[in-house]
Amino acid sequence: MNISDGARAGYRRSAGSPRGEARRRELLDRVTDDLAVNGLVDFSLRRAARAAGTTHKVLLYHFDGADDLLRQAVFKLRERRIGNALPAIAARGGTLAEGVRAIWPILMEEESGLRRVLDQAMGLAMYDPARYADLGREASGQYLPLLRSLCPADWTEERGAQVAQMILATLRGFLLERLISGDDSGVTAGFEALVRTLEREEAAD
Repeated sequence: MNISDGARAGYRRSAGSPRGEARRRELLDRVTDDLAVNGLVDFSLRRAARAAGTTHKVLLYHFDGADDLLRQAVFKLRERRIGNALPAIAARGGTLAEGVRAIWPILMEEESGLRRVLDQAMGLAMYDPARYADLGREASGQYLPLLRSLCPADWTEERGAQVAQMILATLRGFLLERLISGDDSGVTAGFEALVRTLEREEAAD
């Protein structure tokens, strides 16, 4: 993946005015849509500029280089994933297990472009953690509050955080296993085991 183009901080000016912020959001939306279609392979500041219909100098006015632009675009794509899951969560039953079961089909059936980009982002975080560690940390920061909200309200913060972390790590593992092996039936069986574990965790109360 070529993300070296403009990776260092550019010559960003203050863009704190409402007009400047609206322009920044517009550019970010266009780059985010391009990532969802074309993925991260060969991503560069110049490619982003073409997608946004502007120049790389304009992007450097609004963003601190290609890495900053990539991080913000991936953040928005994760928001899209979370937004896709919210209606299913709202319609679920009241238990933690039912909440996780409501999320699973969304992850399994989500648009391939979105899934590909987010998988690639995690690959970058593992391949070059010194440079792309934020891609991994921010992912956890976005997902964990949602998973914690599924836990019973009377659980301690520590217990809820532990279970949310277990769910996140396990779902990530299932999605990676599905990508690598293509074994949908095995992944489904593993997911059912996770659900049973969560049911026992709640029943322990």
